[in-house]
Amino acid sequence: MKLLRSILLIFWRLWFYILCTIPIILIFPISPIIFIFPRGYDVIYCYARNVWAPFVLIGMGFYIKKTNFSNLIKNKPYLLVANHTSYIDPMIMLRLFKKPFVFVGKKELDSIPFFGYLYRRAAIMVDRSNKNSRFAVYGQASEKLSKGYSVCIFPEKQYTVEENLLNEFKHGAFKLAIEHQLPIVPIVFYDCKRKFPWYITHGYPGQLRATIFNPISTKNLKESDYKKVMKETRMFIEDKLIKDPEQSAIEAIEIWKKRTNKS
Repeated sequence: MKLLRSILLIFWRLWFYILCTIPIILIFPISPIIFIFPRGYDVIYCYARNVWAPFVLIGMGFYIKKTNFSNLIKNKPYLLVANHTSYIDPMIMLRLFKKPFVFVGKKELDSIPFFGYLYRRAAIMVDRSNKNSRFAVYGQASEKLSKGYSVCIFPEKQYTVEENLLNEFKHGAFKLAIEHQLPIVPIVFYDCKRKFPWYITHGYPGQLRATIFNPISTKNLKESDYKKVMKETRMFIEDKLIKDPEQSAIEAIEIWKKRTNKS
């Protein structure tokens, strides 16, 4: 029975990559034409939000339960910040917001066939090993913000470390928020760490809870205040995970610890 479950989990994981690939291949032939237009990114975002993300989520047996405690101003850009515990996180983020935003992501993803082409043109890429690349992010982000897009980042360092409830944050996004006076919107994913973790020995379909909270203001802050606002944001998200009545993320950590202790 245990062996059968392990085999099914492996096939379920492989199925995830197949689901991710199909919508990308379908839009790939016409994507160069779409990007010619000034607001071509809006079309790609709409496709990602309304076709790619639900195709993957439903195909994997997931459904989102969204709770919104925020009152976001319609045409105002924000810095969207969430905990990052799963490959499924970007799909959830897309489903949470109708208004287009831009991801900040690692450059390594642009080498993926088909996906990489779209990724290079749709996301703000950063090579974390290259100091110049990290600084270039500010210029790219400024351009996107000037067009009214919000910026989304998963700020955790070493986010694949499973035994941590919430890893330490990188500071770049918070400097960006202060520089542009962007309110920071904390978003909490409660169940991804338990139901679709980075490691492939656990996980199962079901409900994925996500909550959007009221923005944290950066008004009148100086760049030197970035550590303060970064700490406030991290503590806020961590507190919500700790106080989760279902203790989903904490349960995931306990399962991981038991697995590593056995091995």
